[in-house]
Amino acid sequence: MNTRKLLPAAALLLLLASCSTPKEIAYFQDLSSVEGQRIAAAKEIIVRPKDKISIIVNCKSPELTALFNLPYVTQRLGENTRSTITSGYSQGYISGYTVDDRGCIDFPVLGEVAVAGLTRDEIASVIKKELNEQGQATDAVVTVDFMNLYYQVLGEVEKPGRYAIDKDAVTILDAIGTAGDLTIYGKRENVKVLRNENGKMLTYEVNLCSAADLIASPAYYIRQNDVIYVDPNDVRARQSTVNGNNVRSTSFWISLTSLAASITNTIVIIATRTGSGK
Repeated sequence: MNTRKLLPAAALLLLLASCSTPKEIAYFQDLSSVEGQRIAAAKEIIVRPKDKISIIVNCKSPELTALFNLPYVTQRLGENTRSTITSGYSQGYISGYTVDDRGCIDFPVLGEVAVAGLTRDEIASVIKKELNEQGQATDAVVTVDFMNLYYQVLGEVEKPGRYAIDKDAVTILDAIGTAGDLTIYGKRENVKVLRNENGKMLTYEVNLCSAADLIASPAYYIRQNDVIYVDPNDVRARQSTVNGNNVRSTSFWISLTSLAASITNTIVIIATRTGSGK
């Protein structure tokens, strides 16, 4: 038996056990080509119907402050919120305003206020202007925060799940970083972003390997209710069983490769001894 013919077979088994090439894993491979290039202005989150926001008005007069603010509640059912405030010696949660289908909220004293299509700062400016023009409060400080705005990250990431939008402009890099980055098995060249745009589902593909494509993508800045999905690469696909229902772990393939290497080594030893006995 020619033992030299067995060595390439063993090398091939080890090669099949390897994952992706560095070119398929590295982000921003053309970074030098976009260095110094101006990025599009940040697209701030705008409020839409069904969104929930908190509005806090502070004045010099405690009576006016109490008049314009919704009551605090000790607990919000089924929600773990950031909107925890401390008022005096008590701690509670801010009651929010849900934007109706017409894009309005019902604000104390002012009545109906149109807020859909506006940013947080724009809503605060509208409330402050109305309070001033109606002579209700000329020294009001208005703070607006998001309460139920989320995006989802699914697929080949370290921590898939739903995440709250906690600032005015969130990029897809922010979202992926919050989800713990892609796993080694995630396709970086076509990350999908699913977005509901005026009642229509749109799908964008973002290439994380190309900085130029990334910053030019309409999905570079994400919006509330976006779903970011990372496809598995070919290595992960090959780890599935014949019927495609179960996924083998990395340790399974390492064990299989080790077994194949052991068998190959045994064959080489037997062949060597057989050759020596002739």
